[in-house]
Amino acid sequence: MPSITLPFRPRLLACAAVLLSLSAPALAQRVVQGDLQQQMSPAEFKAAGLDKLNAAELATLNRWLQGKVEAATTEAVAAVREEAREEGRQEVIVKNRGFFDFGSNEPISGVLQGEFRGFGKGRIYVLDNGQQWEQTDATSISGVRKQSPKVSISPGVMGVWYLKVEGVNTQPKVRRTK
Repeated sequence: MPSITLPFRPRLLACAAVLLSLSAPALAQRVVQGDLQQQMSPAEFKAAGLDKLNAAELATLNRWLQGKVEAATTEAVAAVREEAREEGRQEVIVKNRGFFDFGSNEPISGVLQGEFRGFGKGRIYVLDNGQQWEQTDATSISGVRKQSPKVSISPGVMGVWYLKVEGVNTQPKVRRTK
């Protein structure tokens, strides 16, 4: 039974983002531990004109640089966390669509597994993405046979969903069961 799931890549990126957010402050502190004289070679220090600063000016510059790195790190960590949070939200929305209303009018599209033999109250329709939908109304149509037809399930008013099978004009009410 093939299923359509979220690609592995977004989950991997979300995990990497969380790990990065936890380790970024430590990395930033390591980059600017000590002062500029320790971080730069003597030639770089002189080429930047920093050898002309007195000890107080150099200490002020080192504090300013440390503050800038900490601010940039904090901002980057916050951005990574928010991105990971949003990816998690989207995963929950996609996984639970049909059970809960997330305010989207976009239909759920897929392919019915097996043969479609018409509509009837209580029938279960299994999509290729693993979702199962049960017909809740008495709409019926018989004499129809289609092998793995394309379908779309559209939200209606008050939490009602309608199943549309390609090539069939009737649309029964359905509810998601799995």
